[in-house]
Amino acid sequence: MQKLKKKIRILKSASIIVASVFVLILISSCSLLPKKEISESELNSESAKAYQDFKSKNKISSNQAWNQIVQRVAQRIAKASGENFQWEVVLVENPEVNAWCMPGGKIAVYTGIMPVLKTEAALAAVMGHEVAHATLRHGKKVYSRAIEEQQTALIVAGAAIIGGQLLCETENCKKLSQVGGAAAGLALSFFNRKFSREDESEADRAGQVYLAKAGYEPRESLALWDRMAASHGGSAPPEWMSTHPSDSHRKESLSSWLPGAEAEYQRSSVQYGLGEMIK
Repeated sequence: MQKLKKKIRILKSASIIVASVFVLILISSCSLLPKKEISESELNSESAKAYQDFKSKNKISSNQAWNQIVQRVAQRIAKASGENFQWEVVLVENPEVNAWCMPGGKIAVYTGIMPVLKTEAALAAVMGHEVAHATLRHGKKVYSRAIEEQQTALIVAGAAIIGGQLLCETENCKKLSQVGGAAAGLALSFFNRKFSREDESEADRAGQVYLAKAGYEPRESLALWDRMAASHGGSAPPEWMSTHPSDSHRKESLSSWLPGAEAEYQRSSVQYGLGEMIK
């Protein structure tokens, strides 16, 4: 038994070495390839493929009450954004405190975030921020940067399983790096994404406006961050916050933009306030 375990360890080590060499070869070869910027229609198409694969690999929540909230908030935020995407949203059975929106309007909300939010308006604040990343085309910037860094080129060149697993940091990325082709490249760049501080600030501001235009109380965008901070109690923050760095300036900025958002809220045809409580 010990000999067998030793052989397995040796094989695993050998596999990692071989995979590493393979990736290095691809890096060398990819550096010779021309860098072609992906068009928005191509990016949205690959997002849709990656999104379909994500849904096939994850359990969709059967919580009827939460699904109704998620669907109606997504519809209202999408309308408020004024963007003509092929919008879609799913509530995923996952304990992570997380939510995201892919380029082209493909949204996922994880059940783990729902009890933390407490109100429908807080969910609208989260969705508003994530949708803003899509409407402001931040995902395209991240994808283009990934191509420049040759990570996405590795996936497209055929390292969808070996290279993708080595390069992926999150579980979502590891799952979707197995899609293959450009969709895998998008998954790699999207789920390992790090938006710039400027992008985050833009998404905060636009998201707060979407929240208000959708008919939700914009002050809830401030309360949201207090709840998020309390949710991890000083330990490592949840994925949703780790990919969206927060500091004292962030809340100050949201506060400074609040009068404009409140004005949008007063002009909205319907005012839902905090909306339904999330139980």
